[in-house]
Amino acid sequence: MDTLRGIVSIAFISVHTVLWCIPLYVMGLVRIGVPVAAVRRGIGGAMDRIIDGWVASNRALLWSLRLTKLDVRFQGDGGFRRDGWYLIVSNHQSWADILVLQDLFLGRVPPLKFFTKRELIWAPMVGVAMWLLGFPYVRRYGREVLAAHPELREHDRNATLRACERFLERPTCVLSFLEGTRFTPAKHAAQQSPHTWLLRPKSSGFAYVAEALDGRLGGMVDVTIDYPGGTPSFWDFLCGRCRRVDVTVANLGVPEAVAGVVEPGGRDTLRGWIDDLWSAKDRNLTVLRAGRDGTG
Repeated sequence: MDTLRGIVSIAFISVHTVLWCIPLYVMGLVRIGVPVAAVRRGIGGAMDRIIDGWVASNRALLWSLRLTKLDVRFQGDGGFRRDGWYLIVSNHQSWADILVLQDLFLGRVPPLKFFTKRELIWAPMVGVAMWLLGFPYVRRYGREVLAAHPELREHDRNATLRACERFLERPTCVLSFLEGTRFTPAKHAAQQSPHTWLLRPKSSGFAYVAEALDGRLGGMVDVTIDYPGGTPSFWDFLCGRCRRVDVTVANLGVPEAVAGVVEPGGRDTLRGWIDDLWSAKDRNLTVLRAGRDGTG
């Protein structure tokens, strides 16, 4: 039964992705060829609504096949606005994280856009779609490569800044997985991460976006995702083998360290603040998992 559910899920996502991509491709190509900024912004807004439609279709799949249950706890003051600019940071364990976050924030904030590995631009249908929508495509260079070729740092920086130009056209919600990759025990050991449940956070791309949105940022949101039954593969998630997802959402407002990124020394301050945020997230995960284990 689980396998059948997974097959149906894959088939449904594949079909509705193709159907949504057809109008998206048409609008994206028209947008590229239109020189009038106001018209380009209008087309961009319509393309964002296609993201909402795609996410809503995935939500219908999650609910109709009962693939999982989201147990969400909100912290912090204030709600969310569809007409605001937000930065969302989250830990990253599985491709399922994307579906969880999109479902959680659908209708609360503008459609999520996130940093994407450059290799994924070749993913069928979705890769080009994300490029047309202005998702920042970045390369991942190792420390040794960057040490030998420091000019490569400019590649990701320029790609991020180009994407940020589109972020300013209309309200946008930028999602950043600060760890830069999915957590695995092997990666955790290789990094010698100081955290128990998390990889080391990276702040450079986040800092570029925070700087670009200076003056428009309406809030920053910290999300912690935990899978009580163990981290599922994407296939296991689509088969309904992940019975519950625990999500903590903290609305942080606009922290001083984020607002001050444009000031002298602001990037160093932001880096330290993110390290502290990640340490607190790791402690919270320890408490959450210990409490759950203690209650059986």
